[in-house]
Amino acid sequence: MNPLINALHPYPFEKLAKLLADIKPNPELELIKLTIGEPQHPAPAFVLDTLTQNLDKVSKYPGTKGTLELRQSISNWCKRRFDLTQLDANTQVLPVTGTREALFAITQTLVDSSKANPTVISPNPFYQIYEGATILAGAKLHLLAGNPEQNYKIDYSKISDQIWQDTQILFTCSPNNPNGYVTTLEDYEFLLKKSVEFDFTIVADECYSEIYFDEAQKPTGLLEACQVFGNHNYKNCLVFHSLSKRSNLPGLRSGFIAGDADILASFLLYRTYHGCAMALQTQTASISAWNDEDHVLENRNLYREKFDQVLEILQPVMKVNKPDAGFYLWPQLEMDDEAFCQKLYQEEAVLVLPGRYLAREVEGINPAKNHVRMALVATTQDCVEAARRIKRFMLKHSK
Repeated sequence: MNPLINALHPYPFEKLAKLLADIKPNPELELIKLTIGEPQHPAPAFVLDTLTQNLDKVSKYPGTKGTLELRQSISNWCKRRFDLTQLDANTQVLPVTGTREALFAITQTLVDSSKANPTVISPNPFYQIYEGATILAGAKLHLLAGNPEQNYKIDYSKISDQIWQDTQILFTCSPNNPNGYVTTLEDYEFLLKKSVEFDFTIVADECYSEIYFDEAQKPTGLLEACQVFGNHNYKNCLVFHSLSKRSNLPGLRSGFIAGDADILASFLLYRTYHGCAMALQTQTASISAWNDEDHVLENRNLYREKFDQVLEILQPVMKVNKPDAGFYLWPQLEMDDEAFCQKLYQEEAVLVLPGRYLAREVEGINPAKNHVRMALVATTQDCVEAARRIKRFMLKHSK
C-alpha cells in the first residue's frame, strides 16, 4: 500500500456526515441543502439531444487527445471568451473527463519529488483535490490565506525567495471556491514574473469563471493575462475549465486543460497510460455546449436573481457579501461554524458546510473557522426559503 494514502484527510462531506450523525433535522420542514456545489439548474436540452443522438458511438474507442473538432471548438471558445489571438487546438488544448481528475493528474505529472523540498502553493481554504494531489505526488503544500478585510485577496509578496525556489506548482482558483475572489491582472502580473524567475507552473482552476454578475466585468483568465503581459506561448501556464458549472452538466464529466504546449505534450503521454479518454458521444455533446452562449447567459441570470433575493434577506442579520463571482456565499459568523451548522440543521432543516472543513490550520489559525459555505445551486424558491429560515435562526440566536 502506498504509505502516502494514510496522509490524506477525510473529504469535507465525510466530516459533515460525522458531525450530524446523531442529529435529526426539524421534521416539520422540508430539508434544503446548500452544501455541495452541484448545479441544480436544468441541463441544456439541446446538449442532451446531441448526446442521445450519438449513443451509437459507444461502439468505438475514443482517442486520449480527443477529436480535432472538439479541440477546435474549445480553442474557439477560449479565443472569444478571453480575447486570445491564438490557441493552437493541436498542441495547446486537451479535453479531460472533468477537471477534478485532471487537476489531480497534472500534479502527478508536474511534481519532481527527486528534488529537495518540492512545494505546491495553494490558497487556504481550497478545493481539496489540490491537497490530495500534492500529498500523493510526494510534495509539500504551502498554504496562503486571503485577507477578509480585502475581499480575501492573497498577498503573494509575503512568500520568501526560498519558498519560491522550492515551488513547482502554484494553484489559483479564480473565481475562488469558496469566497468568490477573482484573481486580478495585477495578481497575475506578479505571479507570471515569479514563474519566469523561479520556473514553476501556474495552474489556474477557472471552473467558476462563467458565473458572474456584471456582463461588463467578466473574470480575468490566466491565458488572457499571459497575452497582456507578452507570454504569447503561455509558458508555465495552464488553465482548467469545465461544463459542470457553466452549462449545468456535472454528470457529463467534460472539461479541458489549455496552455503551455510542452507541458501538455507530457501530460498527454501520462494520460495515455492513465486511461481516461472522453467518450465520443460526450465529446460530440460537449462541442454543442462550447459552441453556444445563450444557455450560459440564461444560467447567469438565474444566479443573479437568487443572489439578489437571498442577500436582501440575509444582509440585515449576518456579515455576508455578494462574491466577485461564483455561486457560493461565504458569511462570517459570531458563533462556532460547526455549532451553527448543527443547530441550523436541527432547528430549520437547512444544511450548510462548516468553513473549517475547507481549510487547514497554519500557525495555530484556521482562516475558514467561523465561516460557512452556502451553495446557491437549488431553485430560487428553495434558496429564498432557506434564507428566510436562516434569518429566523439568526434573530433567535443573536447576541
